[in-house]
Amino acid sequence: MAFETIKLERKENIGILTINRPKAMNALNHQVIEELKTVLSQLLEDPVRCLVLTGAGDKSFVAGADIKEMETMDSEGAKRLSANGQSAFNLMEQMSFPVIAAVNGFALGGGFELALCCDFIIASEKAKFGLPEVGLGLIPGYGGTQRLSRTVGLNNCRRMALSGGMFSAETLFSYGAVSEVVPPDQVLERATAIAKEIASKGPKAVEFCKRSINDGYQKTLNDGLLVELDYFSQAFGTDDKTEGVTAFIEKRAPEFLGK
Repeated sequence: MAFETIKLERKENIGILTINRPKAMNALNHQVIEELKTVLSQLLEDPVRCLVLTGAGDKSFVAGADIKEMETMDSEGAKRLSANGQSAFNLMEQMSFPVIAAVNGFALGGGFELALCCDFIIASEKAKFGLPEVGLGLIPGYGGTQRLSRTVGLNNCRRMALSGGMFSAETLFSYGAVSEVVPPDQVLERATAIAKEIASKGPKAVEFCKRSINDGYQKTLNDGLLVELDYFSQAFGTDDKTEGVTAFIEKRAPEFLGK
């Protein structure tokens, strides 16, 4: 299926998904959200081993929502807008394979919220992050107040969301929201290299590990340990476990099939 606002490239067993509206700073409008939901649904049926998410051009990852769509919107319309965006972002967060955000420029509003749905963020030295909605008389609606607080803590989240300011990649690195800061011309290259490293591991193990981390995160330690126990035992029932252990004993590289 051809898309107008996003682009999916497959390179062996990894995918590169690009928000492709460079003239609009890759802003999220209704069409982007719908196409994003469609491509993610396709990836549920025909998955990659790791996905890199980025924005077209060198200025912006995603510069936020398309404000023009909100000009005449009332409260009921806003509720539908938020619910639709949250459903798309939830789908991104819940993919069975890891998703890496390669933030090459501005990640503001909905763009920052989109990056927060990914498993981790690789950012350009020139990247800027922020939730500027309060400057428009609004608040984040695609999960920003919830995912950011869980990522950087309440105080740092309050500072960012209540001020509406822009923050550097280095600041977000110090907050724990960004995993690595690299020169601007190395963002996609670095994210892709990490994706290839992840893709070389056992796909079922990677899936179970991601689910164990995410499912157990908001539980008590004892309950979280039970989540890990469950996924640990499931891993022993996979062909990938047999191949991985056998390859280790035979001192050869494993050939995982994701089964």
